[in-house]
Amino acid sequence: DVILLENTRFHPGEEKNDEELSRQLAALADIYVSDAFGTVHRAHASTEGVTRFVPLSVAGFLVSKEMAFFDRVLTNPDRPLLAILGGAKVSDKVQVVENLLNLVDVLIIGGGMAYTFMKAKGLEIGRSLLDEPGIEAAARAMEKAQARGVRLLLPVDIVVADAFSNDANTKVVPADAMPADMEGLDIGPETIRLFCDEIRNAAMIVWNGPVGVFEMPNFAKGTRALAEAMSESNAVTIIGGGDTAAAVTQFGLADKMSHVSTGGGASLEMLEGKILPGLAALTDKPGGCGCCCCG
Repeated sequence: DVILLENTRFHPGEEKNDEELSRQLAALADIYVSDAFGTVHRAHASTEGVTRFVPLSVAGFLVSKEMAFFDRVLTNPDRPLLAILGGAKVSDKVQVVENLLNLVDVLIIGGGMAYTFMKAKGLEIGRSLLDEPGIEAAARAMEKAQARGVRLLLPVDIVVADAFSNDANTKVVPADAMPADMEGLDIGPETIRLFCDEIRNAAMIVWNGPVGVFEMPNFAKGTRALAEAMSESNAVTIIGGGDTAAAVTQFGLADKMSHVSTGGGASLEMLEGKILPGLAALTDKPGGCGCCCCG
């Protein structure tokens, strides 16, 4: 028999990891299969609690595939290993940056995060997105990269605009000469060449976070160029995060990547090196996994 339940989060006990709800769910089956990778980082009744009351709990095919790729990055990566981090806030990815600096050979910082790193270097960033709480973390990351011999790369030129609009007036400026009255919305052509060269030289690439406002056509060039370079690469290419997955899908390149992760928060916590409750609770861990995330 197959029983379909509506969204378990409608039940007040789901996110509380309620024991009674966990027992009710467990009573429906003899074997629990976890195959929603996007929720394995949450200790909810349907992801962690239920496993305590079934005889056997296992990973499904999707979760096993996700774990195989991330386990490879975290425990036995191909070299050179390149990570590309973008998105808005440094403070949202502090632990990711910290952990990746223990693993990678090259770390590229783009998107809104780059402006906070540039500010930490003492550069003026105009009206670009700035994550004030992340400045100190960015400075620490650059120091750690230097100490560990990791090449941490920032944009060398920026596409700046006079408004956050696809129709804004734009120009390309060096990263150390950003106008006070404009904001950065994409990486420039020299940066594209620099970053794409790194992609071509890498044996394994993990990408989380776009490097520009790709939702606006006039500021999608950088993100598209990196996606195209990855699609043409012989490297193992792993896409993590909802925005990055949306970007490569928008460009029609998702099927050219080795793996496009289905878990935004889960993939980030994997890269942070955290134990994921929904995986640690399984009685039969994903085959061959040796990373810390399964506990």
